[in-house]
Amino acid sequence: MQADVSFWDSLVFNGIDDVDVEAVTAAFGTVDVTARGRAAGAACPDCGRFSYRVHDSYQRRLKDLPLGGQSVVIYLTVRCFLCGAENCPRRTFAEPFARLTVPYARFTTRLNHLLERVGLALAGRAGARLAGQLDVNAGRMTLLRRVMALPDPQFSTPRVLGVDDFAIRRGQTYSTVLTSVEDHRVVDVLPTREAGPLATWLIRHPGVEIICRDRAGAYAEGARRGAPDALQVADRFHLWQGIGRAVETCVASHRDCLRNPSPSGLSAEATGEAAGRP
Repeated sequence: MQADVSFWDSLVFNGIDDVDVEAVTAAFGTVDVTARGRAAGAACPDCGRFSYRVHDSYQRRLKDLPLGGQSVVIYLTVRCFLCGAENCPRRTFAEPFARLTVPYARFTTRLNHLLERVGLALAGRAGARLAGQLDVNAGRMTLLRRVMALPDPQFSTPRVLGVDDFAIRRGQTYSTVLTSVEDHRVVDVLPTREAGPLATWLIRHPGVEIICRDRAGAYAEGARRGAPDALQVADRFHLWQGIGRAVETCVASHRDCLRNPSPSGLSAEATGEAAGRP
């Protein structure tokens, strides 16, 4: 069934003014949108020279966000232009659609952003189930590939650095995680929990004023070597953990006293009951 082209043009390509819709077909829960570029030419990505000479064209199939419970597929005609610059190594290039998609992608940019957010929030299997509820058919590996393709976040050297170990394989392989205590984010991961890697990291990233660490001697030595002017403090978790272990040890050492109350204690309790005291 043919649909209103102008309606779907304003709905699908809202804010994207370099694409013209040629035809729209809606059938069986899927809307097929046929479109092509509006510009007369494009600039070469290598030399920047503008070209109007069309060499060839091909069609891309792009999945877009669903609308009203219907899947949207865009069939985009892409023209290839000839670069006329003699000293340019590129002879042909495809017209860009920077606001709609990226080269070689099978999704539009806005659908790709949605998959990235779902993948970051729920990872693979759970994210795929949520994507299905949103009428977006994306498998767990698709979501994981979107997450792995994201660039690593850039960070500045934290003023308060948290240092702690974690087990990659409990009892066998351990690493060190560095966190920014003030804004609660992971800064880096070191391959071991020895003093050397920590000292090297601190030397390469000057500016740490406070190092919040556990009581491991290797971390104390690495912090002293890498940031001798930084203040070393114990973090709250390990303080509570140390207090808990001390209380447990103290109670365990007096276990016999708790199991076998003294006769004097029983006499005092009986005396209190006889006097009517609570």
